[in-house]
Amino acid sequence: MQVEQLSNEQLIKAAEKFGTPLYVYHAEKIADQYNKLKQAFSKSNVTFFYACKALTNINILKYIKSIGCNVDCSSINEAKLALHAGFNPNCILYTSNGIAFNEIEEAKNLGIHINIDSLSNLEKFGQKYKHTYPIGIRLRPNIMAGGNLKISTGHDKSKFGIPINQIEDILQIINKYNLHIKNLHIHTGSEIKDVDVFVKGIEVLFEIMPKFKELESIDLGGGFKVPYKNGDTETDINLLAEKVKEAFDNHPYNKPLQVWFEPGKFMVSECGYLITQVNVLKESNTTIFAGINSGFNHLIRPMFYDAYHKIKNISNPTGAIKHYTITGNICETDTFAWDRKINEIREEDYLVFYNAGAYGFEMSSNFNSRYKPAEVLFINNEFHLIRDKDTFEDLLKNQKTLSFL
Repeated sequence: MQVEQLSNEQLIKAAEKFGTPLYVYHAEKIADQYNKLKQAFSKSNVTFFYACKALTNINILKYIKSIGCNVDCSSINEAKLALHAGFNPNCILYTSNGIAFNEIEEAKNLGIHINIDSLSNLEKFGQKYKHTYPIGIRLRPNIMAGGNLKISTGHDKSKFGIPINQIEDILQIINKYNLHIKNLHIHTGSEIKDVDVFVKGIEVLFEIMPKFKELESIDLGGGFKVPYKNGDTETDINLLAEKVKEAFDNHPYNKPLQVWFEPGKFMVSECGYLITQVNVLKESNTTIFAGINSGFNHLIRPMFYDAYHKIKNISNPTGAIKHYTITGNICETDTFAWDRKINEIREEDYLVFYNAGAYGFEMSSNFNSRYKPAEVLFINNEFHLIRDKDTFEDLLKNQKTLSFL
């Protein structure tokens, strides 16, 4: 049974209790998304690692663990957060890029899965550890995919992964140090609507798989598209599952392989709401500006990616439809929506941004010395505070005052 969105009344209740701006996450929606994946891929040997860069609140990580999902980390600190949340090291996958080798050493000492992203670090790992610690390799498949160039990671100008055309260099290092390669990883981008993109990636990997003698898994990354507005096309998970099963039932390898996916946005995007309040209304020619008590310091996706977020006036849901430009309170252009049709907005009304669970709070900042908002988890029909909103003391934290100034 599909989990419904939180109601206007529920969101208003949260706003009145905890203040605004406020991030709210619906726990059962996360479980609902995970169950969709498990059901779709139930006929294949597939393991899911939640890409926690989307949202790392420690309570979200604990909940992810409680529903049986593993975790994918993009930095050593995310891996440490996962351990802090109670994940077993064998359930943690670490894939980073452009990093110093000592971060990979630290990951190895934590006993977690590692994907190495460069020839340089592969060589260093071989020199130090040889065959003693199984690792994976992240490859760049030279496939263009994703909803925006900034979130396309597999094309031939991307910084991510070792280019597939350098396969002989990879094999030379592996043979030189007798490295134990247990996993091959690719990730082509985010918001991938066409499941054939994943099929192309599988085909790339199938060509080179026989060159690796100790493979246990193939990691196809993440990037599943979720709908942000009415009419949006989303990744057809059931079709993808069918194509993955068909491919791996006939893979060119001499033993069974597990398939890994790293869903992040798919898991938490739709669980999240950013509740804001209208500060001022301004009229200019034919434009009505609704200025809210938030900005791109809280939700940067519209300015960074030209991303669309549904915005709803939950204080006046039956008001006459008018056209508004929704702007923030930051001393930069921070327009969330131009000429958007919304029920009549009044000062102090609550406006809610939907699909705000992924890369919302996680990419927030204290720009303009504004406070970061609180976070709340809705679980078992109750709201629970999982992060306090900032105070003035948070702006001063870690700063050192020079005695002679």
